[in-house]
Formats: sequence, structure tokens, C-alpha cells
Amino acid sequence: MHRIFDNAAAGANQLTVGGTTVTVPAEAKFATVESMQRYVDSVLAMGPVAELAGGKPTSVRVRARRGSTAAHYEREAATIAVPMQSDARWAQRELVLLHELAHHLDRGDGPSHGRDFVRGYVDLAEAVMGPEAAFIMRITFAENGVRL
Repeated sequence: MHRIFDNAAAGANQLTVGGTTVTVPAEAKFATVESMQRYVDSVLAMGPVAELAGGKPTSVRVRARRGSTAAHYEREAATIAVPMQSDARWAQRELVLLHELAHHLDRGDGPSHGRDFVRGYVDLAEAVMGPEAAFIMRITFAENGVRL
């Protein structure tokens, strides 16, 4: 998914996926924890996101984390931890924040990246980034064996 959106940012914003040509929506990129926090706050305030959460979702804190190999969600603290080192620019983007927010909204008791999580991630991307993003995700996930 990251490669698709990176290619779109570089100018290849038309993609044929599943036999359909779509325009890849722009993906937000972030330079500071504060800008990520504003983004997360605005996403959680969106009406469609509240519907996905079954009501007003609780707030989420964004913080910097050490290391550059992973972002993660801390359920107990309702916190998204994102590496901020220069070699971790891959994590300072909209798809990563939506992925971690999907963990926050996932109230299922299945695996942390199970079918309920993936479905919620795609629904969240659709609510925030639009139907084209969700379509690309659904097809790409299906082509790679990820089940919705």
C-alpha cells in the first residue's frame, strides 16, 4: 500500500487495480508529533468515524517512540507511538496513523491484525481518504491473501 501511495505522490496517480482505473488520492505526510496529533483529533471528530466506533470514540494521544522499525498502538494508554527519526519517514504518514487508529477502534477479541481489524482499517480509510483508497486497499489485500 505504501508503494502505491508513494508512486501516486511522485506523479503516477492513475492506477489500474482489479481491472478498474482509479485516481489514487493524496496521502497526508507529517513532520511533527503535533501535526499527527491534530490529524488524529480531527479524524476522531468526524461523523463517519464516530459511526464506525459505535459512538463518539475516545481520544488518542500521539507520541514519539525510540527505534525506527515500527509504529504501534498502546491500548491501555490509548496512545499511538510513531518513530520520528529521519530514517523512519515511512511511519510519518496517513496510512500508518489510520492503521494505528484502526487498532483503537477495533473492539473485537480476535487477532490484532485479524479480519475484523482489516475490515475496520479499510472502512476507516474509506471514511477519511475516500472510496478510491478503500477500493485500492480491498483489491490489494485480496490479491495478497488478506481476508476481509
